[in-house]
Amino acid sequence: MMPTKPLNADVASKLIQDAYVDALKETELKVVGSPTVDPTELESSGDYRFDAEVEVHPEIADIDFTGLKMKKTLYKASDEEVDVQIKMMQKNLAKRDPIDEARPAQTGDFVQVDYEGFKDGKPFEEAKKTENLVIKLGDAHISEDFDKGVVGMNPGDEKEIAISFPEDYFNKKLAGHTVDFTIKLHEIRKEVLPEIDDELAKQLGPFTTLDEVRDKIRENLTQGYDKRAEQEVNEQIFSQILEKTDFEVPDVMVEYELNGIITDAERSFSYHNKTFEEAGISRESLAEKYRDTAEKQVRRQLILSKIIQQEKMELADEDLEKGFAEMAATYNQPVDAIKGIYGNSGDKLEVFKHALLEKQAIKLIMEKNDIEEVAPEKAASEASA
Repeated sequence: MMPTKPLNADVASKLIQDAYVDALKETELKVVGSPTVDPTELESSGDYRFDAEVEVHPEIADIDFTGLKMKKTLYKASDEEVDVQIKMMQKNLAKRDPIDEARPAQTGDFVQVDYEGFKDGKPFEEAKKTENLVIKLGDAHISEDFDKGVVGMNPGDEKEIAISFPEDYFNKKLAGHTVDFTIKLHEIRKEVLPEIDDELAKQLGPFTTLDEVRDKIRENLTQGYDKRAEQEVNEQIFSQILEKTDFEVPDVMVEYELNGIITDAERSFSYHNKTFEEAGISRESLAEKYRDTAEKQVRRQLILSKIIQQEKMELADEDLEKGFAEMAATYNQPVDAIKGIYGNSGDKLEVFKHALLEKQAIKLIMEKNDIEEVAPEKAASEASA
């Protein structure tokens, strides 16, 4: 004979699912997230009742987004900024050649070394044997004491040095430990910078002259400044709208946004071959730090969605095509490849369309309000005042 309890649980689950769907249709509630259900025992007769707690999409009154006062800073890329970028590129193309003279290593030299770390006489995993590492003495790539230990060594010399890592050392697996290092110096090298001329330009990409490189750098800097100015105006828009728009934000929406922020941070650390643990960071600490940011972002999304709805905004086919083209240009991909990612329907495409509508909503807000254009010096003096 089959046991009845699992069967009753399956029946109850099906009843809850069907009743929940019917209740949503009847009440027309805009539910966000999954419900919290408190099921009861299934009886052999009578109606089956259960409690379900849900979070609903907030009801937001029509938003008056007129009468806002914004300032747009007219940032401009300077010749000095362009020169700094070129010098960075020059440094990236520098060669490190062995020095011509016979002398010991000194601060500022590039050196090629082998090292291995030991703890209590045994190889220490976090300072495992490394060969032919090139570092600049004085940059504290491993530690300031490591660099000081190499200073004075001659090529071919071997040395032992004990290094105590501070408690706040960036690699938490080394922080607070004293490690005995064996170091062998192979070569002392000097940095040889290429000339800043047309030949340098040819090494940097599809350029033939240095002026072409300067123009490209200025174009990139200008795009960055334009984006910065736009973000600053957006901040002013939402700070003013939020002052006169009050509504409750569902916790489930904040949690979803917060998880996205933390996942992006994890992805960034992984890209640089690091983990939260190595950096002494926990998901809990990030959640506490960025919860307000997540709530702010959700409020912005809800405000834009409300404006899109109240203004009856719709996305034209040509606007969608333009959106695909802009994304293709951003990622240097064919337009058809971008379209293939989103397909002709589905959640991904709807999210993309909504993002384009949000941009149109922001543009509409800007068109309906006064934006004063100011020079960076004026903006800086006002900020300090």
